[in-house]
Amino acid sequence: MTTAGEAVEGSVLWSHEVLGLRAVVDPAGSVRLGALGGAPGAVGPGPEAVGPEWGCLLPLVEVTATGHGRDWSGERFVETAIGDRLVYRGHETGPDEDGNGDGSGGGGGGAGGGGERTTIRLADPVTGLVAEVTLRTRPGAGFLRSQVRLVNEGVAPIRLESVSSLTLGGIADADGELDGLTLHWADNDWLAECRWQHAPYRDHVVDLNRFAHGHAGRGCFERYSQGSWSTGRHLPVAALTDRAGRAWLWQIESSGGWRYETGEREGRAYVALFGPDDAHHQWRETLAPGEEFTTVPAVLVGVETGGLDAAFGELTAYRRRIRRPHPDRTALPVIYNDYMNTLMGDPTTDRLLPLVAAAGAAGAEVFVIDAGWYDDDAQGWWDAVGAWEASDRRFPGGIQRVLDAIREHGMTPGLWVEPEVVGVRSPLAATLPPEAFFRRGGVRVTEHGRHHLDLRHPAARAHLDRVLDRIVGDWGVGYIKFDYNVNIGPGTENGDESAGAGLLGHHRAHLDWLGALLDRHPGLILENCASGGLRMDYAQLAVTQLQSTSDQQDPLRYPPIAAASATAATPEQAAVWAYPQPDFTPDAIAFTLTGALQSRIHLSGFLDRMNPEQFELVRAGISVYKQTRSELPDSLPFWPLGLPSWEDDWIAAGLRGRDASQLTVWRRESPGDAARPGADGRHGVDESIRTIVIPHLRGAQLRPAVLYPTTADATATWDAAEGRLTVSLPRPNTAVLFRLG
Repeated sequence: MTTAGEAVEGSVLWSHEVLGLRAVVDPAGSVRLGALGGAPGAVGPGPEAVGPEWGCLLPLVEVTATGHGRDWSGERFVETAIGDRLVYRGHETGPDEDGNGDGSGGGGGGAGGGGERTTIRLADPVTGLVAEVTLRTRPGAGFLRSQVRLVNEGVAPIRLESVSSLTLGGIADADGELDGLTLHWADNDWLAECRWQHAPYRDHVVDLNRFAHGHAGRGCFERYSQGSWSTGRHLPVAALTDRAGRAWLWQIESSGGWRYETGEREGRAYVALFGPDDAHHQWRETLAPGEEFTTVPAVLVGVETGGLDAAFGELTAYRRRIRRPHPDRTALPVIYNDYMNTLMGDPTTDRLLPLVAAAGAAGAEVFVIDAGWYDDDAQGWWDAVGAWEASDRRFPGGIQRVLDAIREHGMTPGLWVEPEVVGVRSPLAATLPPEAFFRRGGVRVTEHGRHHLDLRHPAARAHLDRVLDRIVGDWGVGYIKFDYNVNIGPGTENGDESAGAGLLGHHRAHLDWLGALLDRHPGLILENCASGGLRMDYAQLAVTQLQSTSDQQDPLRYPPIAAASATAATPEQAAVWAYPQPDFTPDAIAFTLTGALQSRIHLSGFLDRMNPEQFELVRAGISVYKQTRSELPDSLPFWPLGLPSWEDDWIAAGLRGRDASQLTVWRRESPGDAARPGADGRHGVDESIRTIVIPHLRGAQLRPAVLYPTTADATATWDAAEGRLTVSLPRPNTAVLFRLG
């Protein structure tokens, strides 16, 4: 342990050479974190030269509390009075033995085994608030994970209103300016997930000529969650890049509210990452003397070259380190689900048995009975769920007949459950205690015909334990699709707690419950779903094995979601629907299957009604997946045409493996193209051909091979010197998977 007296102005307490970050002590004793060299990999000046750059850095922790706001008022949650007052008290560095400091108990991890952990201790002399900032990384890795623990060592209560998980300043482009920076963020919505946007940094952080005014700006670029869908508006992931290929990429790991901001400070960019706060999430946390609070984790990755592709590769590797160990991480079974464009929540024994036989023959290894299996109510199941008992009307003689049939066809049975809700007409709404539900103002919250359980209450947790132990232990179900179809708003108020604090508390209890469920049933596979991808965050994904990427039913609108899904989840976790139908053309069947082959297949569709040629096309796609799936857990994503836009005609997404790369290419028909005769396209350009540059393969001698499908008539030629792949897809609305190796 280093004591406060040993720290002098300019002392470097901690450094990260890969990211080019340093935590240094300023003249007032405050600890500031920043990229003193401006970019990842830039070591920056030595301690003796740090002084002139203090202004661009941020305090290591920013805190607002009632009675202690900001020193410069505006939309920013930085430049806080407490943050400025926090002074160095000591620090220690050592191995990160447990790797778990997320405060969730959910079974996820920190930096993973073999990591390093530095804890820097700060104190506010006015309030007695103590902050312990834990920085985790691994030697040679390009990531930093940060979390803050606050303890009230004063004599009076402190009401927190915002606390940063990670702050840093000093970011600049290769020329030391902001004009060359590009900002990247992802919008997210039901049926339209992972829509990445980009704009010059100066489009959102305007040059105000701070030196003419003597003050910094009051605004910033921010994105945040709203309500209980953590990704209902945006992904908690964003980036800054420059023209030289440098990139900063960040992720906030929270299902209970999050916010990030970036703005200008003394001619450099800063980034501040937060969990929930009062202004956006109705989160307030009152700490009595002796009480503590721990923030959600946040992670920063950085690369000196390679831009977004390289940064997402680093983030993908980090995500794999923090995930809970599970057999599914390498088994990656093919999953058939009866819902999408098929039974759509209306299963019965008679409807399921033909699908079970067809799915098994096609090569599926898990068969999931989706929504509706519990529906025995003439008024419908939506507002009556909660008991999770099989419907006698739908399954005469019991659901075991179907579960047994699934096993007889060599597949693991799966069921859909929405555990956190109880329908307003469910008997449980009356039998569980009022405190087991979300309440605000003393009134039980109702949303779209459902109440919401608070898993901090023992009755709520005991109810779900009984349900899942029966389904898994007694019925032999090995796969559970956990859905979450209501946004319950800011949260729950239990006594004097704020709604946002209640939501965060519930979500931490929810993660703990998931981890305990997997402890009891270690082979159980859990899919994380929230109306598709509306809770697609790494608080959830560090514990669960799969992530639903969308509920999108239009196969022509799925490609940009499928292609960008690796920005939100590792490829082996991202579940992409493939729903071929008997009325599809061969191109359409292959199109929907091809888009899922570089992720996790969620097969659906009336396979039992297909003719032999159609069925064989499906079987061939599943066979290719089984041949290549062993490569998924070690591969890193890349996008040689850039991250897709929603209306792009051509989309390309690849996986870079140890020995070879894979590349999926989609060609879609743009609006109005169908009315345009001929194949020449606009301005005489042949729109059936696209050139794709793949820098990491430049110089490699490749023979591109079509893995799937042969029916698309796709061809490709490779120019090794230029690293250029020329792809021909002669018909629109076709797709192809290539092996490049």
